[in-house]
Amino acid sequence: MYGYLIDMDGVIYRGHELIPGAERFVGELRQKQIPFLFLTNNSQRTRRDVATRLERLGIDVEEEHIFTCAMATARFLARQKPNGTAFVIGEGGLLTALHLNGYSIVDKDPDYVVVGEGRTLNFEMVEAAVGMILGGAKLVATNMDPNCPTQSGTRPGCGAIVAMLELATGARAFSVGKPSPVMLRAALSDLGLTTDKTIIIGDTMETDILGGVQLGTHTVLVLSGGTRREDLRRYTYCPDKIVASIDDLRHDLLVREFSDLTNSRLPDKTTGAGPASRVGYTSV
Repeated sequence: MYGYLIDMDGVIYRGHELIPGAERFVGELRQKQIPFLFLTNNSQRTRRDVATRLERLGIDVEEEHIFTCAMATARFLARQKPNGTAFVIGEGGLLTALHLNGYSIVDKDPDYVVVGEGRTLNFEMVEAAVGMILGGAKLVATNMDPNCPTQSGTRPGCGAIVAMLELATGARAFSVGKPSPVMLRAALSDLGLTTDKTIIIGDTMETDILGGVQLGTHTVLVLSGGTRREDLRRYTYCPDKIVASIDDLRHDLLVREFSDLTNSRLPDKTTGAGPASRVGYTSV
């Protein structure tokens, strides 16, 4: 049995609009009892919040189908230092995950400075974080995404905030979110899957596809999000398969039960040919 790790923004929806075919794809996964998780590098929302958003868009899921970088970060820290303390630049999803994993949120002498997405960042928080890092606190990022798409445009992401702290302190952050194997292995563990039985679907080469290549899973790039076919020439790694949207996978992979995926013989729906992405393939 194969299972899926699925990115959301650009794969399932764009903004507040569901990508055509996404609800049918998820419906078939559930009908066939194929294991899957939705992965997100956004640490702002709890898994329940994310599930509710998907349900309102027409995707039938429970919170158990959601895995966030905030969850991965909190679990990682709980293993590194059980019942530790953290100063947090972030919002409810990250705070909740840390609390659920035994962490206390403090504003003095923390074990870690933990950075996620936030819309309430101010310079006082940055100055406090700099002092704590220089005082010995370790710097941890939920992800290193440089920006976040919003309805009104683009705002600085977690990676941009972390870069400021790194430059000010000379410290290097440890990042847990995609493409880190820390997050992806945690998600695999929750599903009970091995890498050779896992397919990662994403629209971003630097996170979803890179993470899958590094971990050794199968990868599918959808062109319904932030990556265009002509962008692929810039990368030394490549996906196993490229499709226009997730709806194409409903026909190719579910019907064939993945029999050809490991040999990369499924037709590329954007060209009608085999996966040209194999040309010049280099592992990283």
